[in-house]
Amino acid sequence: MEEQPSAAPFHDWNERVNAECYRANASVILAGSINGSPAVVNNYRHISFNFGPTLLSWLEQNDAETYGRIIDADRESARQREGHGNAIAQAYGHAILTLCNERDRRTQIGWGLADFRYRFGREAEAIWLPETACNNQVIDELIDAGMRFVILAPNQAARVRSFGSGWRNVDEQNIDTSVPYRCFHGNGSGRSIAVFFYEGPASRAIAFEKLLRSSQELVDAFARSAMGRRLVNVATDGETYGHHFKFGDLCLAHALTAEAPNRGFDVTNYGAYLDKNPSDFEVEVNNGPNGEGSSWSCQHGAGRWLRDCGCSTGGEPGWNQSWRKPLREALDYLRDENVAHFEATRHGLFIDPWRARDQSIALVLNQHESREQFLFDHAGRWLSAAEQSRALTYLELQRMLLLMYTSCGWFFNDISGIETLQILRYAARGLDLMAELGLPPARARFLEILAQARSNRAELGNGADIFRQTVEPSKHDKVRPEPVGT
Repeated sequence: MEEQPSAAPFHDWNERVNAECYRANASVILAGSINGSPAVVNNYRHISFNFGPTLLSWLEQNDAETYGRIIDADRESARQREGHGNAIAQAYGHAILTLCNERDRRTQIGWGLADFRYRFGREAEAIWLPETACNNQVIDELIDAGMRFVILAPNQAARVRSFGSGWRNVDEQNIDTSVPYRCFHGNGSGRSIAVFFYEGPASRAIAFEKLLRSSQELVDAFARSAMGRRLVNVATDGETYGHHFKFGDLCLAHALTAEAPNRGFDVTNYGAYLDKNPSDFEVEVNNGPNGEGSSWSCQHGAGRWLRDCGCSTGGEPGWNQSWRKPLREALDYLRDENVAHFEATRHGLFIDPWRARDQSIALVLNQHESREQFLFDHAGRWLSAAEQSRALTYLELQRMLLLMYTSCGWFFNDISGIETLQILRYAARGLDLMAELGLPPARARFLEILAQARSNRAELGNGADIFRQTVEPSKHDKVRPEPVGT
């Protein structure tokens, strides 16, 4: 992790947010004791939560104590709730799944579930969809992956019905968020997944309206939302509690361990709730414009990760996000250019290269996993040292082509932001690996497309200029992602 001056006084943003939020929520110190419990509260024991695999990997290496308390919180909650732990998996690279092609979507989900299984020692019941981006194709993939439930924003419901009755259209103003719904697979198999829609006003008040200034006010808001209903569920960025809002971790701890129980609330998680409250309703999700999906952070569906839709964070007057479209087009070009090359390894290096890619997460998670045995299993023969190196390089290239779609690369106000620079570093690493494999050069065309992405900072030029001046010079003296072949 390179130094990030904007995170000062910390070395980088991971360190800063960890100190202000992740570590803080794992060990909240409350004055005195609460109902006989220790004064140190692990908030993760009381909330449903998800951590991205790359963040968990960083925590494991850089803050083992916090990492351990996160894992312990899931185990303890599972013991208390008949096997239903609080932890939720995440699509591996935080890509917008509705915008992935079918292969990438399957791998992102499969890798996220494998990482979850490796860290938490159990099967996941749900996957947190990055930015809650969802459409029918994503629902089908979740059902195929064996997921039991998913959490979506209230604007992502299109129409609902009780079983045996007619459909009625709904929106975020009139969807009942106090009940789970069933969404059925599109192939007519009768398989389904439960869908929970979080309560919008309370969630927004927590995230943007300073509701965390008082635990009493927070629980008062829950009570208003309940209004005699069985369930109140809210969803926010985890960073809200301590990073976005100072002392939010303290407010959350006191609300969930003291205020809420005293007001008659039972604090549970989605899996445990679903056991006792099966769904009596069916839902069809909002597929968004052109079927691109709907999300919780873009009123235009998935436009925030595709085009200048009008959604942005920060920036100066007159700035635009027209750079988003050519950025995605450049990355799509690089991904698609490699499909035929990877497919050409079939029967030479891999029996089925895409199956090998899906299962190569085992090599990322466990550096002691035998590379030789993995390659034997996927080649059907023992490979020579040169062949092994080539096969592992192909897999590492595919990993970079997946990581370069991390959603935050499009989220903010300019292509020069640190988030976009990071996904461009993945692309740069991919170009390097293509060169190592002797594949046809793709850099010139990649930069030609990227040049259409103009920065709002005139002095920086366009995406190709930024790539040449900032990304490429830094890639040789920064620590690269741990390769699958190490």
